[in-house]
Amino acid sequence: MVLNMALAVAVIALAAMNAAQYIARRRMGRDLRYVTSKLDSIMNASSQEQVLLPTGDPDVRELLNAVNRLLELKRRYEVEFTRTELAMRKMLANISHDLKTPLTVVLGYIEMIASKPGMEPEERERLLAKVQAKAVEIVDLMNRFFDLAKLESGDRDFPLTRVHMNEFCRGAILTYYDLLESGGLSTEIDIPDDPVYARGNEEALGRVLNNLLSNALRYGAEGGVIGLRLWGTEEEVFIDVWDRGKGISERDQRFVFERMYTLEDSRNPAFQGSGLGLTITKRLVEQMDGEISLKSRPYQSTVFTVKLRRIP
Repeated sequence: MVLNMALAVAVIALAAMNAAQYIARRRMGRDLRYVTSKLDSIMNASSQEQVLLPTGDPDVRELLNAVNRLLELKRRYEVEFTRTELAMRKMLANISHDLKTPLTVVLGYIEMIASKPGMEPEERERLLAKVQAKAVEIVDLMNRFFDLAKLESGDRDFPLTRVHMNEFCRGAILTYYDLLESGGLSTEIDIPDDPVYARGNEEALGRVLNNLLSNALRYGAEGGVIGLRLWGTEEEVFIDVWDRGKGISERDQRFVFERMYTLEDSRNPAFQGSGLGLTITKRLVEQMDGEISLKSRPYQSTVFTVKLRRIP
């Protein structure tokens, strides 16, 4: 009798367990079908929704969390793709503009030379010199495009070594001594006597300082002074390149390192620029595990600061 009752209880317990498992499987199947349907709806509509489902099943909750993280990642990639696509369209438009202008000038000079076979030799030489100058400008612009493409694709490697920053900064400013003197500009150089070493690459660092100094000359000459300061902390080294020219507006400061972004004046003949120099500069600094920043107050101070890791 007792044995029969025990068997009956066991059978009832097993039946209850099976029923509970059946209900749980049906509930999970229903939940998974809902998740699948909701995902299809979100993907087809490209909506910003998340998959929300009240459930007490910890496995289903974990699955929902993973799905929503993937949806958030997808949205971020879509935003980045859209931003990059818009930047590429703008870059292509600017490339077309920057190549078309000198090419039009070159064609105009060539037509003038071809249409006047009896042109005076001096005039012919003058026009040919202008053609050559514009051709060099086009080649330089194309080289900048290729440089940026290599940097952004990771095809260009810059091995990092120990760089004597004092001597490097002195050499960089001396390169521009003649231009500064001929332009009637004064210089304020603040380089410490004690040796300062940083982790960097001399080729990349040379191009960074060249771009920043030439930028200061192009846009800051009105201020009458160009400055370079080397300073640091126990862990980092900083290079400031500054001027007191017309500066960069707060709105423009957010975009100056973007591809092909140019200030309005840089489309004028007195401020020729491709809009690639500062983008390349930023990529080069990043290749050296550094950072670059900008602070500008018109006609008071415009400062580009490069930060690198210090080596004792």
